[in-house]
Amino acid sequence: MSTRRQTSPLRNLRQKCGGSCTSDDDLPEVKLITQPINGLHYIRNRLRPPKSRNGIYYSTDWDKSALVSNFQKRGWLQVPSFNGEWNFYWACTQNCRYIFGIDHPYRMRSDQVINHFPNSIELSRKDLLIKNIKRYRKDLERRGDPLAQSHPPDTKLGIGGTRYKHLDIIPMTFVLPSDYQMFVEVFHRNPASTWIVKPCSKSQGVGIYLVNKLSKLKKFAYDARTFYPQINRDTCVISKYIDNPLLIGGKKFDLRLFVLVTTFNPLKAYLYKEGFCRFCTEKYDETEIDNVFMHLTNVSIQKTNQEYNSIHGGKWPLQNLWLYLDSLRGEGVSDMLWSRITATIRHSLDAVAPVMANDRHCFEVYGYDIIIDNNLKPWLIEINTSPSMHSTTTNDRMLKSRLIDNVLDVVVPPNCMPNEHWDKTPNPELLKNFTVLMPISPCKPKEQVPVRRKGRLSKKKKSKSTTASSGICSFTPPPAEGETKIKRSNKVVKRL
Repeated sequence: MSTRRQTSPLRNLRQKCGGSCTSDDDLPEVKLITQPINGLHYIRNRLRPPKSRNGIYYSTDWDKSALVSNFQKRGWLQVPSFNGEWNFYWACTQNCRYIFGIDHPYRMRSDQVINHFPNSIELSRKDLLIKNIKRYRKDLERRGDPLAQSHPPDTKLGIGGTRYKHLDIIPMTFVLPSDYQMFVEVFHRNPASTWIVKPCSKSQGVGIYLVNKLSKLKKFAYDARTFYPQINRDTCVISKYIDNPLLIGGKKFDLRLFVLVTTFNPLKAYLYKEGFCRFCTEKYDETEIDNVFMHLTNVSIQKTNQEYNSIHGGKWPLQNLWLYLDSLRGEGVSDMLWSRITATIRHSLDAVAPVMANDRHCFEVYGYDIIIDNNLKPWLIEINTSPSMHSTTTNDRMLKSRLIDNVLDVVVPPNCMPNEHWDKTPNPELLKNFTVLMPISPCKPKEQVPVRRKGRLSKKKKSKSTTASSGICSFTPPPAEGETKIKRSNKVVKRL
């Protein structure tokens, strides 16, 4: 029997869609599974557990301290990924799709778990995410769901380009070149607007640029006349640029949040209470659209600037942001913003749940990128299926180590082997920094009871000792030259 490896249909489909999915850690140096499959003999051996079972065996494609240290802390033993003896596999998206391939299936055992769903590309590819959200809106509107309520027809359209009260979670977006003519019609209504172009299948800010003239899109104008879906083309999305972002110290930033999904049917999702803000290294100026250091917050881009500070990495923990907002805009503003963010994330997961392949061996940690405008409205920018576990600072490493530790507590049954028959309902005590993303109320989708976040102290329990030891300000980078400090209740928040 020939041992020649064939390309799976799922991989072919992915290539036709334009390449790999959005991922922070999927880099070329990752070793892919390339072992030949010698007929059914290999698959049958693949179904059997190892001869000696002294504990949990793990495999990982990433040699990151946040991952390996947590595996070793639990006494797990590392094995190669290609021989199939592992119980827990933290894989890259390419190897995961190979495992779930149609022509070369791995037929996972009941005691195995892997960190990706088979078609997580529905969330990570920008064009597929837009398609799923638009379909989700239409489905709710067709059913007459209160979540699909709209503003009056004479309401001026904003950045989202819709009149939905609760479903306006993404900027107005078109897929190029297929939607080029529709984009041109919208552009002519407001020729002074700025748009941002992003490749559908790339990450780390690669290929992103801003445009304010149709002459910069001549390539898509030509492709729109000669576009054939069956031919592989460089598909992009073009979105209305959020030109009024919330600024701190004159600099633009976005939020990186982590969401754990253990099953899509029924949907069980958890939002990690810790996260960080990623700041640009140069002050924001909407007129300089060619300067990526003031518009794109990707660390891979900002660290190439001479102004990049490797000490704090241009990052702020969420706790500093909440304290900053409550100090400037009033107590409780951060709780209101947090409830809006949770509603936005829940909407995005509800949008893709019907099309996700819900394999019981799978879980996934998503990296959500969210931008907040000056009106404190969160906008979903993109979703990463492999959020980077690389640490740029000490605080970054500690945060991601706590995240992985919490993830393992939730996805692995306590004191036993992974089991596909487990109902994936963890003990509430094991959730720790995770908060359950509950279904959105149809009546008041943005008035959910806010969850008390780590690092927030009630006024009765505040004291100088707790303030000094809480660690809220220990992460704060030093202020730039000429910038000020904001004082409130004996606490100091430093502007970037």
